Amino acid sequence: MALTQNMPCWIEDDQDFKPENWRWDVNNKSPEVQLSSCQLAAYFHVDPVDSSIGTAGVRGTKGFTTGEHYWEVIFLEPPHGTSVMVGVGTKKALLHLGNYQYINLLGRDEESWGLSYKGTIWHNGKYQRYTEPFYDQTTVIGVHLNLYNGTLTYYRNGKSLGVAFRGINRGEELYPIICSTAAETEMELGMRSCRFNSLQEKCCFTIMQAMKGKQAVDKLPLPTVIKSRLKEQY
Repeated sequence: MALTQNMPCWIEDDQDFKPENWRWDVNNKSPEVQLSSCQLAAYFHVDPVDSSIGTAGVRGTKGFTTGEHYWEVIFLEPPHGTSVMVGVGTKKALLHLGNYQYINLLGRDEESWGLSYKGTIWHNGKYQRYTEPFYDQTTVIGVHLNLYNGTLTYYRNGKSLGVAFRGINRGEELYPIICSTAAETEMELGMRSCRFNSLQEKCCFTIMQAMKGKQAVDKLPLPTVIKSRLKEQY
């Protein structure tokens, strides 16, 4: 597992946390987001003429319905502007608003949950103060999504900021999402890891890590119901 110097010690010491390899999704993003060739870095509103014309987001290639998941988002440039956010959302979560609409995109409705760099957390159109604002370049925001107890906790440079949201395990896939209104925002994925409690979950995750794409699952000598679960959840 590729570690960062800001990684929470409880994850570093927990051998049950295994590395994940999801990235930012080239097929589920705003047209105002460009990705690096490795799909780890996201660049927002890079048009030299229009600069920023709204709010842009991108989600991860993998959605989660079970387990514990931790990932880090590294700010390559100091956040600024109306909104720069890190969080999660369902497949229905909006990833683009044009026409010069600058809003806190994550948490605008019931489909997403987000943390703004200004220190507020948002869900279903409501917000509250959560932490001090963060403006520094290379700030690392960790996200701990625990779908066993339905909580979402943020970390800043390895230190827990406390539980931000509860009751978010609704049975729908939740995807990592970042968004920004500001020109030349740059954010990069750091470490990504997960932990499963049951033996069946651990076995399914191990199988999928060895597979070369979900299509290969169909060739496994397993019951149809297990193969369906592998393709849907891992």
